[in-house]
Amino acid sequence: MTKILVTGATGNIGRKTLQHLMKRMPATDLVGLARDPAKAADLAAAGIDIRQGDYFDPDGLVRAFEGIEKLMLVSATAFTDRNTQHQNAISAARQAGIKYIVYMPIIHEAASAFALPDITDQDLFVEEQLKASGLAYTLVGHPPFIESIPFFIGSNPLEIGVRAPAGSGKAGFASRDDLAEAHAVVLSEWGHEYKTYTLYGDPAVSFSDIADILSDVSGKKVPYVAGTDEDYIAHLMASGLPEPAARFALGWMQGVNSGAWDGQAGDLEKLLGRTPMTAAEFLRTTYAKRAR
Repeated sequence: MTKILVTGATGNIGRKTLQHLMKRMPATDLVGLARDPAKAADLAAAGIDIRQGDYFDPDGLVRAFEGIEKLMLVSATAFTDRNTQHQNAISAARQAGIKYIVYMPIIHEAASAFALPDITDQDLFVEEQLKASGLAYTLVGHPPFIESIPFFIGSNPLEIGVRAPAGSGKAGFASRDDLAEAHAVVLSEWGHEYKTYTLYGDPAVSFSDIADILSDVSGKKVPYVAGTDEDYIAHLMASGLPEPAARFALGWMQGVNSGAWDGQAGDLEKLLGRTPMTAAEFLRTTYAKRAR
């Protein structure tokens, strides 16, 4: 049987991908990679082989990848020398005899001039490395996570409104769980090789739209308050976010406002065979209790 390894097994995406894979194939055909295997004890108890590995340890990766045919390469965290980590993983995959890699870059439409700091360029580097590797691969492009909306708009939008840098762009936000299920579909089937999917949620929403949705949820007007970039950073810092994190959030907001993630939807729904979670559904679930 085909052995599939998912890196980042203790993170949100890696763990959810393995959980969805278990619904499609035996756990004994699955392997999870973790820096600290003890944190994946629940997956091990379900029958998944948990192996220790670190992107900064090339020799350890080769050992961990032994006997694997398909690899889900979960992207490394921003600002952690992502190029070195991803290159190590791809090189180790080749040495270990892996035949196929699935990678999850941030979506970058060909016509877009927007680049998210320490994300976009590094993801494009991975695409170049995969194309030069001789391995089969699939790119499952991610939009911003739907679960990140509360991080982007701050902790109390129902009380003070949705405060954001001025702009009218929209994004096709998608949930981590839906994206992970799409990963599991691609990994558990053949026929996706050399394809690039853009896993947009649908419909795309702007931050003004989000304010309207929250108004509906709360039963009172939640204003959309457009300001400058510095106004936005000051707002997030006032709610307790460190400045580097606030500036990272600003980068995402600028991407949304530029229309960087407002492309053609359909790939995610097609892979799932159902309608993905919408931003409105997520916001109703998240903020309904707070509105009472």
